[in-house]
Amino acid sequence: MAGIRLAPEESPDPTQQHPPSQQQLQTGREVASDDERSVAADSWSIKSDYGSTLDDEQRHADAAEALSSAANFRAASDYSSDKDEPDADAMTSMLGLQSYWDGAYADELANFREHGHAGENWFGADVMETVTSWTKSLCIDISQGHMPNHVDEPKPEPVEQGDKYLSCWSVLDVGTGNGLLLQELAKQGFTDLTGTDYSEGAIDLARSLADRDGYSNIKFLVDDILETKLERQFQLIMDKGTLDAIGLHPEGPIKRIIYWDSISKLLAHGGVLVITSCNHTKDELVQEVENFNQRSIAMPQESNTIKDQETQRDRSPFQYLNHVRTYPTFMFGGSVGSRVATVAFLHN
Repeated sequence: MAGIRLAPEESPDPTQQHPPSQQQLQTGREVASDDERSVAADSWSIKSDYGSTLDDEQRHADAAEALSSAANFRAASDYSSDKDEPDADAMTSMLGLQSYWDGAYADELANFREHGHAGENWFGADVMETVTSWTKSLCIDISQGHMPNHVDEPKPEPVEQGDKYLSCWSVLDVGTGNGLLLQELAKQGFTDLTGTDYSEGAIDLARSLADRDGYSNIKFLVDDILETKLERQFQLIMDKGTLDAIGLHPEGPIKRIIYWDSISKLLAHGGVLVITSCNHTKDELVQEVENFNQRSIAMPQESNTIKDQETQRDRSPFQYLNHVRTYPTFMFGGSVGSRVATVAFLHN
């Protein structure tokens, strides 16, 4: 459940993706190549050519249309050419189910063991590098007592000067998938790194890759963010596509509320949440956080004193910090959208 692989920028049209050949479909039991297994991730990440500026109905239709080839590949034995197309709602919803990701990561793990392939870099190498370097600069800024001004990008610090600020940042990557985001954060200088995923296959793959690549210090645990068993808090929580996947579950709206409750318990006060999404714009993520803030303010904890409740009403749980401005944007219908958004929130 780690995320969604974006299509290469030079060919954003999902029709440019190449579905598996008929011969490959006929041998559906064989281990798939990395390119073939990426079709499912490509298909629902590209909702439209215009990012998140279209309405929900159009996003759903675009994703369902692109998913048709992916569904045929993931379950070739279930759909033959003379059958009707699978139901669009069912295809979209399956990407929010644990069973789908268990199957996907079982394929990834088998491919790694047989061929040594690392699997998908779901959002692409450029996005991964941007997210990690931007997050490092943001954390160093905060460690130095400089809150982002919401206008300028965080200024990169020289490695030898920046690493000393990162040792106090305990990091949790929710829905870590193959764990490659944590490896990139380790390269940036973060040392206290933990990744969780509800798919056991994903955790097995992440551990195998970390051991192979010399990052055995990264901790990986099987844990569902919606039913987390973690008892510690973290200074930095990373989410790369997990909120997106949760939203595709048939009970997505309810599960997203549970997600925010869990995040607020796992993130230490003064800590930072960094969300990378390809299903939502920066403004949509900020609005969702504001909705959570309003719910939290309206429902103070019973154990709070009157003074504590008054303080809570004056302070929202999450505060917008900054967002990445270097991703390509698209104009459509007078609105500006981006194929991916990375937004940081402070936990008050």
